[in-house]
Amino acid sequence: MSEPAPSQLASRMSRLNPFKSRSRREEDEDDRGEEIDADTLAGGGHSVLATDITQHHLRVSHALRSFLVHKGVLGNDNADDTEELSALLDKPIISPPAHLTDRSHPLSEYFISSSHNTYLMAHQLFGTSSAGAYETTLKAGARCVEIDAWDDPENPTEPKVTHGYTLVSNIPFRAVCETIRDVLDHEVAAPAVQGYAPAPILVSLENHCDKDGQLRLVQIMKEVWGDRLLSAPVRRKGHEEQAGGDPVRLDDLGSKIAVIVEFHLPDEVDDSSCSSSSSPSDSDEEKHAREEYKAKKKAAPPPIIIPQLAELGVYAQSVKPRDASWYIEGKVKDGPPEHHLINVSESGLASHTAEHAADIARHNARHLMRVFPKGTRISSRNLSPVPFWAVGAQICALNWQTFGASMQLNEALFAGTAGYILKPDALRSGGNGVLSSHARRKTLRLQVAGATSVPLPAGGDLDDLKPYLTCTLLQPGSGTEVIKVKRKTGTYHRRKALTLPFLGPVGGTGENPAQTDPVWDETLEWEFDDNELVFVRMLIKSDVSFSSNPILAVAAVRLLYTEPGWRFVRMLDLKGRETACSLLVNLEVQEI
Repeated sequence: MSEPAPSQLASRMSRLNPFKSRSRREEDEDDRGEEIDADTLAGGGHSVLATDITQHHLRVSHALRSFLVHKGVLGNDNADDTEELSALLDKPIISPPAHLTDRSHPLSEYFISSSHNTYLMAHQLFGTSSAGAYETTLKAGARCVEIDAWDDPENPTEPKVTHGYTLVSNIPFRAVCETIRDVLDHEVAAPAVQGYAPAPILVSLENHCDKDGQLRLVQIMKEVWGDRLLSAPVRRKGHEEQAGGDPVRLDDLGSKIAVIVEFHLPDEVDDSSCSSSSSPSDSDEEKHAREEYKAKKKAAPPPIIIPQLAELGVYAQSVKPRDASWYIEGKVKDGPPEHHLINVSESGLASHTAEHAADIARHNARHLMRVFPKGTRISSRNLSPVPFWAVGAQICALNWQTFGASMQLNEALFAGTAGYILKPDALRSGGNGVLSSHARRKTLRLQVAGATSVPLPAGGDLDDLKPYLTCTLLQPGSGTEVIKVKRKTGTYHRRKALTLPFLGPVGGTGENPAQTDPVWDETLEWEFDDNELVFVRMLIKSDVSFSSNPILAVAAVRLLYTEPGWRFVRMLDLKGRETACSLLVNLEVQEI
């Protein structure tokens, strides 16, 4: 076995932290992701754009073929690529029930795949803005994107998009609109895939322009988007939605671009800034930038919205609530007469969910809610969407800049869909707002056979690879808690002599899978209270002494979508790109 290079040893030592518990350190590291790029395809329902995706041709190791023969799944393993094996490779591990993608329900009854500060490529205070980020995010499955619009003193007729009061670069508002238009046109023109039709794109517009600038925003949107822009109710009865008359349905919106426009309350509370305390991990530069951001934003004049812009908020007028009237009375005091959207930070909502979760969920059965990351997440870390989905929040606006745990769960919820998925019955109109009121105790058994083509860590050596699988079952708890229960397999070591029950004793010249084709043949088991928001995250990692264990490939599934029987899971890397790696598993759920 080769010895680590001095540079590798130095890198490993630099990641050691004797003051942080190993379990907590592993949890933090398991949640991390890497910056997305133009090849990223996962994040929020990417499989419906299969015409744009080049899938890796999956190979299956000889050991796993033999395993499937031993289990009676395959008839023989004589052919390199039998029809039976090809058919098995084509079977997805998940299949969203058709009724959950039906578009005939009111818009408020869907979860919507959503992005926060979409224009940013990385850091929230120092990052780069890019119109291309909208293309990447929409192609990866987002249906709600955010635009922060500002006046450009250097060109008053062309507003810009940036994160104000920061060192973030800016891009023309027009360029962003053109990118959104081009992606939508490409979707409309693409051949039908599995009955897929483009779903509407919601644009969460955060306005910082003066009256003239706002008028230019309206003119540019109408000019660039044309008849793609939803600028009036789709039918006369549409405006009875919030009054309980005839609510607008998702299919009424077709493939339009619908704008979410702000509605400002007198003396409204703004929890969108970096108002929370600094994180201990923040650098001095980040702390200084946050304080400077807060001071500049506090000194800004009160915002106004001109009528021409307000009119474009046909079905969503965004309000930052100042009291609890919205979920107690079902309407916002001094707010818009109809179609209000509650726009609140994760920390702003957390103070209400512990005692009023059911009330909030019942409100969200009829009205839209957008939850966005708290201000301290300046490095593009993410909120956990699971507890906010559990109270029916349609729009959990995530930082798509990195493909971490939250984005993997977002992909799990929306995979195989057009970015809209029907909420559980309890969270829809007529529901009691309690997701787990009739939960039954169940057992999940995850049989793990093995993997093929596990990628090496960056700069790693084959002899150092010691792969294992760690799986976490996640579901909402009380308030903003996420219940996480982790299980993992043993570490796979290639041996000079190996005995497997389905292969018999073998020696150095017999079946002895390489480290990149591990065989675990283990069963992981959980007991849990069932509801419709149970997820399983699967990470292939490598056991490294005296250092953090690198994540080599990831996948996440919503348990509700899983199909029984042996399935190959296509694994992704930490940028949300497909790899050539596959994992052979069998999920079995039984009532206790």
